[in-house]
Amino acid sequence: MKYHHLLVSVDKHIASVLFNRPDKANALNKAAWEEMKMAFEALDKDPEVRVIILAGQGKHFCSGIDLELLMSFQQLNQMDCEARKREALKEMIVWLQSCVNAIENCRKPVLAAIQKACLGGGLDIAAACDMRYCSEDAFFSIKEIDLGLVADLGVLQRLPKLISPGLVAEMAYTARNLSAKEALGCGLVNAVFDTPEKLYDEVKKIAEMIAQKSPLVVRVIKQHLLHSRDHTVGEGLHHVANWNAGMLFSNDILEAFQAQMEKRAPKFKN
Repeated sequence: MKYHHLLVSVDKHIASVLFNRPDKANALNKAAWEEMKMAFEALDKDPEVRVIILAGQGKHFCSGIDLELLMSFQQLNQMDCEARKREALKEMIVWLQSCVNAIENCRKPVLAAIQKACLGGGLDIAAACDMRYCSEDAFFSIKEIDLGLVADLGVLQRLPKLISPGLVAEMAYTARNLSAKEALGCGLVNAVFDTPEKLYDEVKKIAEMIAQKSPLVVRVIKQHLLHSRDHTVGEGLHHVANWNAGMLFSNDILEAFQAQMEKRAPKFKN
């Protein structure tokens, strides 16, 4: 698949997805949002891919929605029917939400490597990833209120399940920047690294560790983690019991045990 606003590659079961609009601080226009959705849907189906690293080309991770895309919404005012205008606007919002949802719906773990700006829609995207890591120069902001908007691509729904709801409220009401140090302290990111280069190297090491595990089990763990986030403990236990009752005796278990007995690295099928 050919992309114009992303750099996508796969090597040794690890996919790399880079936002590639560095001259725009990786702000995403409509085509870039569409490519992101297509990329994660394609990587979900690619049997060679076991884990994904999401990062930004250039200085910044992602500064959100390109202002030209936001301004294009004004064209809807030319519609003479108020109901149809509102319907079209809702369809656009739901479509943008689906682009972010594609990250969460991808069965492969997605590791975000964040440097400098992670603003607005960029934070929506980061919140949909499984794990987040950043460099010391990273900063995070729910920027929409400064544009007279309510954030509507998932950050207000996902972030309170990752960090303190009170801190999310503060960020949403003030649009202030959350530093890398604060992001680590509140659990938004797993670790902070000195430089963007060190960040990507260390995130790749973690991705390599994941890629060595059973891809079947990794995919199912992601499903259970997302299920548990949105359900009670009892419902989560019921969910995992049903899965293990039906799938526990996989070839991967036999390979894992055999590898341990033979003191070698296991070799799992995709």
